[in-house]
Amino acid sequence: MATLFLIRHGLTAQTGHVLYGQMTGIPLDHRGRAQAAQLAARFTPIRLTAIYTSPLERCVQTVEPLAAAQRLPVIERDELIEMDAGRWTGRRLGALRKQRSWVTVQRRPSEFRFPGGGEGFADAQERVGTEVERIARRHHRGRVAIATHGDIVRILLARFAGMPLDEFQRMVVDTASVSVVSIDGGIARVLLVNDTGGLDRFGHAPVPPWESPPARKVGG
Repeated sequence: MATLFLIRHGLTAQTGHVLYGQMTGIPLDHRGRAQAAQLAARFTPIRLTAIYTSPLERCVQTVEPLAAAQRLPVIERDELIEMDAGRWTGRRLGALRKQRSWVTVQRRPSEFRFPGGGEGFADAQERVGTEVERIARRHHRGRVAIATHGDIVRILLARFAGMPLDEFQRMVVDTASVSVVSIDGGIARVLLVNDTGGLDRFGHAPVPPWESPPARKVGG
């Protein structure tokens, strides 16, 4: 069984103000660096097998203290990157919320594609879901940290919980939060969502075989 710790990156100066999509050159600010240090401490009870990340700075910097503490390399994967926001990249969220299509983003995201050659939510879910399932197969008896972005974590959780993509906006995933999924023989179970506290329960004992909610076959 692979246990996957899905991590949203820490705070940046633009978090909550700008839709930065795949923009580079956006590091963690002092708050995000503090979150990264705390994240490493939260994983103290857990011996990780591997650490994967989106290649964007804010994700890499979030897991660098964790990688140092665990003495593991940080493995970058392009498939874990944030969605391509097309012409909306770099625009202020306050202005975007006034767009007529913002209602579609919130209520029917499966029908939305970012304008100007951007990515659709359904395509992003398939891209990142396929990569995470590949990582789970590679580390089928391991505990793996995967650092990525808020919407990416949420659409992954929707996939693994068997939720319709249009419902993923109901979930909240805070900066530097950890959500936990197990995958065993192709069966996914969501064990924890949006945790910002301790992870001791995953440290020394095997994860129990949850029977509820119903398990879902992934990759189908």
